[in-house]
Amino acid sequence: MFKRSFNRYNTDCVKYDKLEAVFGRKDLIPLWIADMDIAAPRPIIRALHKRINHPIYGYSLHNDCFYGSIISWIKDHFGWEVDKEWITCSPGIVPAINIAVMSLTNKGDEVIVQTPVYFPFFPAVENHERVLLKNPLKEVDGYYTMDFDDLKKKISKKTKMIILCNPHNPVGRVFKRDELKELGEICLKNNIIIISDEIHADYVFAPNKHIPIASISEELSQVTVTCMAPSKTFNIAGFATSAIIIKNEKLRKKFRYITESLHICGGNILGDTALIAAYKKSSKWYEKNKKFLESNIDFVVDYVRENIPDIKIHKPESTFLLWLDCRDLGLDQEELKEFFIDKAGLGLNDGAMFGENGVGYMRMNIGTSRKILKKALKQLEKAVNREVGRQKPEVGS
Repeated sequence: MFKRSFNRYNTDCVKYDKLEAVFGRKDLIPLWIADMDIAAPRPIIRALHKRINHPIYGYSLHNDCFYGSIISWIKDHFGWEVDKEWITCSPGIVPAINIAVMSLTNKGDEVIVQTPVYFPFFPAVENHERVLLKNPLKEVDGYYTMDFDDLKKKISKKTKMIILCNPHNPVGRVFKRDELKELGEICLKNNIIIISDEIHADYVFAPNKHIPIASISEELSQVTVTCMAPSKTFNIAGFATSAIIIKNEKLRKKFRYITESLHICGGNILGDTALIAAYKKSSKWYEKNKKFLESNIDFVVDYVRENIPDIKIHKPESTFLLWLDCRDLGLDQEELKEFFIDKAGLGLNDGAMFGENGVGYMRMNIGTSRKILKKALKQLEKAVNREVGRQKPEVGS
């Protein structure tokens, strides 16, 4: 299942069918947008077929099994007990972040993001006339940590919210309890609401452990909006179904006012069906896929270290995304983008999209077959060798 390659062209697939629109060429190996070239679990496919066989697809609701599946998954995997009444729904995490900004802050308020970070965070703030406040992560030899001193200096009376990305996209950090507690204490002291994007929580690699920040204390649970979804975990992003957990009733009512006024919180027949089958029947697939993804990460990291030393990779603690440090290639960002497209034949995410401290980097999605990864790495190796004028020595020389 995980070794098979699928032809995704002409399936209305963003990752493949938008290559030419995004990169100017369609003959690239796409390793960019964060979905996987891996078939969804069979229990999900069977459940969808069963529901489709009923020929009426009218308005639907989120049933008890839907909520129970979410609650059980979170408790079993993260040890956090969530009540049904805390859960509201959104057609994705990005819409939920926009709704949170709209409903829980006012125009002119400052919202913090920790760059380099998932780029839709930026317009979620600025498109709603809020002020984007950047608290860059500190990086030492490829390892990123929060800069609490910088954060404290930048907070003002206008600072009302922080959008936390944990596990972090694109740098792959899983923030530890003491890091989350310190961040939480700063937020509590300054009356700052935490929007926690935890969409990558299920792909955390040992010995690291994901800790929902809202689970740390009652105080933090009252100021946190937690965003989770099965979309990355089970490769079902196209069903646009996510769970937004808000314990604080006042915050929850404000959030729901927007979703209900826009009529975007109702049931999605196939999305709900897929979520239930994912969380209740697809654990074995999930565990196997997690091992497969980590083996892909190890393969790419080892290959690059051995064969492409001008590119640096720090193994991520989570996600199926790699953050490639390409600064030693000596290219400016435009040249770096063109290098990957025109010389390596690869479609990766431009690191500058994630913030100013993403300049010199590229983001690589390894959620594909090993065959495709091997081909991509060989193309990259040849391109880098040509670029830096280095040729591998012949065996025995």
